[in-house]
Amino acid sequence: GWNAQTNEFGDLYAQGVIDPAKVVRTALQDAASVAGLLVTTEAMIAEKPKKDKAPAVPAGADMDF
Repeated sequence: GWNAQTNEFGDLYAQGVIDPAKVVRTALQDAASVAGLLVTTEAMIAEKPKKDKAPAVPAGADMDF
């Protein structure tokens, strides 16, 4: 993994960088919860599309020549 303190890649366990079990467990639980939510959701929230104005009538459409 990446050791930000020494700015290099390496075996973090050998370098003494160890994540607490509770942090890892909570991260995995949260990730699984979000994944399950996305899989079971039938609808997503999105912005309502904006309606375009009707096109203007071409000039002279009702004029007699």
